[in-house]
Amino acid sequence: MPRFPEVSSSVEAMPAGVFSKVAHRIAAIEGERYPLHVGDTWMEPAAGCRMEDFTVEKYPGMHTYTAPKGHPTLVEAIASTRAVHPDRVIVTAGATGALGALSCALVSPGDEVLILSPFWPLIRGIVQLHHGVAVEVPVLGLESPEEMAAAIDAKISDRTVAIYVNTPNNPTGRLIPRPVLESIAERARVNNLWIWSDEVYEGIVFSGQAISMSEVAPEQTFSVFSFSKTYGMAGNRCGYIVGPTATAMRSVRKGTVHHFYSACTASQLAAAAVLRGGADWLSQAVNSYRQSGFAAADRLGVQRPDGGTFLFIDVGPYMDDRGLHGFLIDCIDRGLILAPGSSCGADYDQHVRVCFTSAPPDVVARGVEVLAGLIGR
Repeated sequence: MPRFPEVSSSVEAMPAGVFSKVAHRIAAIEGERYPLHVGDTWMEPAAGCRMEDFTVEKYPGMHTYTAPKGHPTLVEAIASTRAVHPDRVIVTAGATGALGALSCALVSPGDEVLILSPFWPLIRGIVQLHHGVAVEVPVLGLESPEEMAAAIDAKISDRTVAIYVNTPNNPTGRLIPRPVLESIAERARVNNLWIWSDEVYEGIVFSGQAISMSEVAPEQTFSVFSFSKTYGMAGNRCGYIVGPTATAMRSVRKGTVHHFYSACTASQLAAAAVLRGGADWLSQAVNSYRQSGFAAADRLGVQRPDGGTFLFIDVGPYMDDRGLHGFLIDCIDRGLILAPGSSCGADYDQHVRVCFTSAPPDVVARGVEVLAGLIGR
């Protein structure tokens, strides 16, 4: 019960920003920077889908509120793309807003959400922010459905309400195969759990097939998508949720309305435009990302990514007694900025996350050379 001058214990327990401890060092970098820490793209969105392409004359009302569940044009376009009824769609302020709304609608204080780890860094804090308990389930290296089921069973309690799944995965670049997804779905059914399926990298696949949890467990899966990653619109803050039923989505809508009311109208217009005409751009982006990702993986001596925009590198053998923080400082002193693996799960304090799409390919390549030198390759 926080009273002046205290703040919420839930927020107080959350970690500070991922880069807060080294922000001053990053600011002091001289010479070329290799910003491979944030999951973004160096590419501008498709022509005709940029903010400069939208005017009041052509789109009257673009600076006013739109419907809280989403601009009708975009909602219809999403429903058509996903082959679902529009009542199962809600447009959100990015995937971050979508997952926040799911936490608001589905988590009561003290409830637990199983988060398959390593994970997208913000999901842990989103659960905590809504007074839930984020329970990490380490699954790196698990290959079989049986191993996945055992890992989940080891963490389930009578307070568990949901499982968070991310494929293609941030940070590993791995795709979860169907048999393993079916194992996750079976554990969710047996234990009456919701599934939060983070699919923001579904369009960025280099090998294999990205399978949605909604194909495996349609009755209890909320699928979360974003225009940020798939179409290079991270700054627009536009994503969406496709839920299992219209009834379930009514509760989620309460969360979105009271969090951000509606996503940016102009961003939704751009999203609708890219669904109509962004296929060629996406194909070009995936080809560029594939080349950068494969080249980086080959140079660093790790497995090539199946999809997404990251590599997850174990640098434990190359750390000294300063630990991961010291290794990151050594990188920064050479202009290279990476994300600490610990932001993706408590078990990964000897890993770093490398984004191979956040800068032009030549800049990424030079940054990778710096990392290669630090790990003796």
